[in-house]
Amino acid sequence: MTERLYMDDAMLTECTARVVAAGPEGIVLDRTVFYARSGGQAGDTGRLVWDGGAVVIGDTIKGEGDTNVHVPSPGGVLPAVGTAVTAVLDMERRRALMRMHTTLHLLCAVLPGIAVTGGAVGAEKSRLDFDMPNPPTKEEVEAKLNALIGEDHPVSLEWVDESVLDTNPSLVRTLSVQPPRGTGRLRLVRIGAGETPVDLQPCGGTHVGRTSEIGRMAIVKIENKGKQNRRIIVAPVV
Repeated sequence: MTERLYMDDAMLTECTARVVAAGPEGIVLDRTVFYARSGGQAGDTGRLVWDGGAVVIGDTIKGEGDTNVHVPSPGGVLPAVGTAVTAVLDMERRRALMRMHTTLHLLCAVLPGIAVTGGAVGAEKSRLDFDMPNPPTKEEVEAKLNALIGEDHPVSLEWVDESVLDTNPSLVRTLSVQPPRGTGRLRLVRIGAGETPVDLQPCGGTHVGRTSEIGRMAIVKIENKGKQNRRIIVAPVV
């Protein structure tokens, strides 16, 4: 398995690791700071560096079992199995993804109780699809979203027993994707302090430490994607 260091600290920019497997399809390390594409969030990019060599990583995906596969750019030199490497993250891109992912959680808080039917986290723009026939105006959504961002709420992680989903299934907002089960543990992302958080959801993605780190966001558009499905597209204000 790959030890996923970002699950406990999304601010790590690099780590030392050892190559477990390497081929044209990708490189598997025993530990990594690279997030593997999943849950709508894009995979991380960066590079692997070792004594006498280096390779650019253009994507990170989930592999067989509990592994992350670092996909090299075409023509890149592969390290041999057993090589000690330093995994160096493209942190500028990761920060953009963290800001966007936390924004989507806040978007859920702006639309409480409305089920999410899909979504995608990108560095330049992101989206969530909601099961709602009559959405509010994009101006109203944008004003509420930026108000939450400006309130500088803390964002924290907590690990709980996965049985919490049996007693509190409303924690899961998404209809299309359910949290993985079987390990006995569940990772929750909490936005806000106190007993009544702004948002609390199971999530394996990476997030900022405080909502003020996001910056102003714009609701680009609200699209009709079916009888009840409405897609909200959000992007940073440049």
